[in-house]
Amino acid sequence: RALYFFFPKLLRYTLDKHGLQKVRIIASDNLWEPISFVLLIDSELHEVVDVIGAHYPGTKTVRSALLTGKKLWSSEDYSTFNDEVGAGCWARILNQNYVNGYMTSTIAWNLVASYYEELPFGRCGLMTAQEPWSGHYKVEAPIWITAHTTQFTQPGWSYLQVDGHLEGGGSFVALTDGLGNLTIIIETMTHNHSQCIRPPLPHFSVTPQRATFYLKGSFLTVETLQVWHSRLCFESGTSSLFQQLHPVEVQKGSFSLDLKVDEVYTLTTLKTGQKYSCPEPPPPQPFPSNYKDDFNIRNPPFSEAPNFADQTGVFEYFINASDPGDHVFTLRQVVVQRPITWASDADQTISIIGNFQWVNMTVTCDIYIEKQCDGGVFIAGRVDNGGIYVRRTKGVFFWVFADGTYRVTGDIAGEEILMKGLSGVRDNAWHTLTLNIQGTSASGLLNGYPLWDNVTISNPSNGWAAIGTRSFEFAQFDNFHVE
Repeated sequence: RALYFFFPKLLRYTLDKHGLQKVRIIASDNLWEPISFVLLIDSELHEVVDVIGAHYPGTKTVRSALLTGKKLWSSEDYSTFNDEVGAGCWARILNQNYVNGYMTSTIAWNLVASYYEELPFGRCGLMTAQEPWSGHYKVEAPIWITAHTTQFTQPGWSYLQVDGHLEGGGSFVALTDGLGNLTIIIETMTHNHSQCIRPPLPHFSVTPQRATFYLKGSFLTVETLQVWHSRLCFESGTSSLFQQLHPVEVQKGSFSLDLKVDEVYTLTTLKTGQKYSCPEPPPPQPFPSNYKDDFNIRNPPFSEAPNFADQTGVFEYFINASDPGDHVFTLRQVVVQRPITWASDADQTISIIGNFQWVNMTVTCDIYIEKQCDGGVFIAGRVDNGGIYVRRTKGVFFWVFADGTYRVTGDIAGEEILMKGLSGVRDNAWHTLTLNIQGTSASGLLNGYPLWDNVTISNPSNGWAAIGTRSFEFAQFDNFHVE
């Protein structure tokens, strides 16, 4: 633990030494403790840490965090499916992280769900854009809940220290730029319509109510407030999202609102709010049932090939400057040492592609083992897992190894051996692997010739295609084709 709290000090020293004095340190991106307690007794650590960040705090903080006098952030939050309940979760915690826990920043994981939906935390983004092959996207309800705050505040605005609890349940926050502008955000989310993925939400009640607000001090001169409104619908009808209503007249420093449940209001002196329209996206389409990629990109705009989703390891475009033949441009696995991870990742590397609902498929790929003696690669089909569950991934895996052997396994760990034998494959030479899965049977070809067949497949019944390596090692892939 002493070493753990030494790192921020070393990081501050290193940043300053390289001219990065403006870069601030958030710690410890976990729980409020023990970082808060240690800041109170370690003056040197207190000096270098600028913000205490907690993950999924459930809108609550602890006394020692408040005593530090540091800014408090919910430095990772949300992680919830982006339907109306997810929007309710986001509306509630955006307000109540400050009302209950004095957190002045709430960071959503993640901003855009741009990964295969069947992976862990599918559609846990503020909006969805998970079909790069079709261009389809969807601006989900949490985006407009976000706009209730972000269109009418800016970094540098301050929360006003008011009791933000409403008598009938729900909450409000008030912020100012210190120059006379005022923004009030109100939410009346009910328990069952605002549960986040974590932590568990204790029961509470919200009822329709009439709320009266009193403006004091410099805000007594405010005469009207612009009004933006959202109502989330669950049983029937369509949600009304981020609609501008008639301004509210402030009479002698006060105004009243009739609040129903599952609503969000923004009342603001700013007149700049807009519900921007976006072009109608292309219609959704399933992943192409016949897909090829030869990776022949001389100057790629980014390092990764489209549509491949790396789960362990990193697969990047690569140029073989010394290759005189057909494999100058390839896809290469480049991580050669297992990283320090927060989840139990696999000992093998794997990148998935395609449609999770695929049952029958033929996967073909040219492969090049770079690691001598114990190197190896695979192609696979009906792959059923990824992300934090990648270690337990099952499917049909066709492996070839640098020692001239092959295996067919029912899992990425290689523990369920379905077939094995000699292949003649060696490192530092190109070979073509083909995996054919039809119904309950699978077969494999090497360089166009049958190597094994009639392997019975019982589970899983569907899944993605994939490529990968035996360990964290250099290996190359080319002319990928799945049908």
